[in-house]
Amino acid sequence: MLPRPHATLILATSADGKIADDRRRRETLGSRRDFAHLQEQIALADGIIFGAQTLRTWRLSLTVSDPQLLSDRAARGQSSQPVHIVCTRSGDLDENMKFFRQPIDRWLLTTETGAKSWQGRSHFDRIITPETPTGAIDFPAAFAQLAQLGIDRLAVTGGGTLAATLFRVGLIDEVWLTLCPLIVGGTNAPTAVDGVSFDGDLRPQLDVLQLFSVGNEIFIRYRVRKT
Repeated sequence: MLPRPHATLILATSADGKIADDRRRRETLGSRRDFAHLQEQIALADGIIFGAQTLRTWRLSLTVSDPQLLSDRAARGQSSQPVHIVCTRSGDLDENMKFFRQPIDRWLLTTETGAKSWQGRSHFDRIITPETPTGAIDFPAAFAQLAQLGIDRLAVTGGGTLAATLFRVGLIDEVWLTLCPLIVGGTNAPTAVDGVSFDGDLRPQLDVLQLFSVGNEIFIRYRVRKT
């Protein structure tokens, strides 16, 4: 197996497992402590990876702003901000999003078709196009390429479609889950892992590595059991 980054999925869900309501409106489920925890985890990473729908919803990516976290990154020899990597098969993104004005390194993970509209432009610092025979993004090949480019630790910040894809190809190593004390409801409200459900023995199994609570929120760190 080729070397690849250690990938941690970081998410906050309601007590009933939702990450947004059934209209997928932009909202934050967690508290300030959850936001600080998210920053702490992102500050440890060399890169952040997220799906196009997550970017379309928020229109920007989370950067490290805490002075101590920035100092810690400098002490570890890391750049001030992780690389921000957006995944989209189609390449269909609004160039007017605030994301394109943030002072960060932006990489695009897409297909040959998705890359066409961005080639020769300054919006992305790097475009990566590993593709399967069916025209989808080849994520194992992409992760191997990220490792070659110096990405050792990767934070996965959503959404549910990307998380499901990475679980199916065995690329998630850990999960940091914040369980928020509220109920969202809704049959069509998105969950942390969307799409078709996993069958029987193919369901990813998790081992608890760490668990603590702050106020009414519960923070759980899982290791994905390798099969």
